[in-house]
Amino acid sequence: MKVIQLHHQEKELIQLAIESNRQAQQQIYSQFSAKMLGVCRQYIRDIHQAEDILLTAFMKVFTNLKNFQHNGSFEGWIRRIMVNECISFIRVQKKIKYIEDETYFEESFNNIESQLSMDDIQFLIDSLPDGYKMVFNLYAIEGFKHQEIASLLGISEGTSKSQLSHARKMLQVQVNKLKNYEYGTE
Repeated sequence: MKVIQLHHQEKELIQLAIESNRQAQQQIYSQFSAKMLGVCRQYIRDIHQAEDILLTAFMKVFTNLKNFQHNGSFEGWIRRIMVNECISFIRVQKKIKYIEDETYFEESFNNIESQLSMDDIQFLIDSLPDGYKMVFNLYAIEGFKHQEIASLLGISEGTSKSQLSHARKMLQVQVNKLKNYEYGTE
């Protein structure tokens, strides 16, 4: 019964925000902004640019709130807007470089050691070239399939697979270097 009540409260909050109720909009922003900034940071290295994109994306959220159908998760709907806004920003900056490689090797990428802090993991992902980083985030973090990534980014499915493979390989090398450094073997 509590879940229904919480869902009902969310619907009321969304309706108030649609009606331009500033308190409702502030409550939605407060509830989701920290998590969505994390989403933006997965794609954008500079924290200030990520914050700007977050604000722009929340403007789109509030502008398009009337289009939310209540079919899926409200948080997921907001997250999708954040990801699309990050991709648009990177496209405008023309920072994405894809390396066309027709060969694709399925590399097994072990889970990053639990010893690594979230800052270490974010640093390693940030160190990837933009094309690798974009595909890696869309595939590994967001759960997109290669066909969806190819369509979203305007690349071939093979390029998406190749970018992911190269990103995994680079991350594995960096994790191994980090582990060797920690154990004093490098």
